Amino acid sequence: MTENVWTRWPSREALGREGISRPRRLLAWGVRLLLISLLLWGALTSSSAHDWRIAAGAGGFVVAGLLAWAFYRSTLQHRLWPSLLSWGLLQGVAVLAHVSGLPVPALVIWCASAVAALERLPLAVAVPVTALALGAYGAFNNDDVLTTVVTCLGLALAGYTLRLDAEARGNAQRLLAQERAARAAEAESAALAERARIAREIHDVLAHSLSAQLVHLEAARLLIERGADRDQILERVVAARGMARDGLTETRQALSALRGDLTPLEDFLTQLVETSAGAEVTITGERRALPAEASQAVRRVAQEALTNVRKHAPGAKVQLRLAYGEHQVTLDVRDSGGSSGELTATGGGYGLLGMRERAELLGGSLDAGPDEEGFTVTLKVPV
Repeated sequence: MTENVWTRWPSREALGREGISRPRRLLAWGVRLLLISLLLWGALTSSSAHDWRIAAGAGGFVVAGLLAWAFYRSTLQHRLWPSLLSWGLLQGVAVLAHVSGLPVPALVIWCASAVAALERLPLAVAVPVTALALGAYGAFNNDDVLTTVVTCLGLALAGYTLRLDAEARGNAQRLLAQERAARAAEAESAALAERARIAREIHDVLAHSLSAQLVHLEAARLLIERGADRDQILERVVAARGMARDGLTETRQALSALRGDLTPLEDFLTQLVETSAGAEVTITGERRALPAEASQAVRRVAQEALTNVRKHAPGAKVQLRLAYGEHQVTLDVRDSGGSSGELTATGGGYGLLGMRERAELLGGSLDAGPDEEGFTVTLKVPV
């Protein structure tokens, strides 16, 4: 619901000092000093300014200053009745000054209060009180009618212009505050997203490493139960230790990747298949640097797929194909199939599920299932 423009107060941002440039502050203080000088000059140069009248004028000057301060404070707090009370008492001071033979201070007070009321009060109240102050100015001013009318119109226009300027400044302050709040929320959201990314990356690295270790440790357990040769058991334990060492290396690489320091994806896949017997890699399309998230997704899926082959179809041949497209990159991992390994029941089965979630977060997809020969994993990630 839109607030009525006639009953709406100027915002506190508009009535406050925040957002006012240094030159404008100096100008405002210059205007105040000018008004104070006019008040003092009018009080001291008046023909009736002698004896007790000088002391009364000085006292009236102090009272007028306090009432003006009270008016500014109450309008800043949007308190209508205290604002009207201080403004009305200020008009009384002006009348007393004029009756006491101090016309210049009285006229200055009427003009300044008219402009201030139009600038700081709701329009429904500002218009009549401004008219009252300007009417008093016109009634007691000695200028001709045309000059008085032009002066009153000019003062009213000045007050309304100051009001519009203050409201524009207040709107700018509110927009600036909203922008700062939005930036803070965006920074917080980015920090949370980065934390989630780090947690997901470390989770995937550890899940792959621990899963690979479990494969070899479970194999070692089966060999021990069967009374196998010591060298065979030791081979499995050494392989598990190597997997642990590789897991630490991959964790460091993941942290480096999060900082933007990634080895080329093609080199990574080449090194990966070199450590997996019977695996080959083929790369097609125009090679180019991928975003860190997309590159990490391809790496993790390739690792998980090869781990699954070792666990479910040991000895099978594996073909990795990385295809660079115009708008996406596709990784296809196919194995030739084979007899189920003894380690098929090991692991929790959450590796590919985690990879699928990672792909979906990037707007891509991951499909996994049996084909004519063995098992196929296909990852598509937009770039």
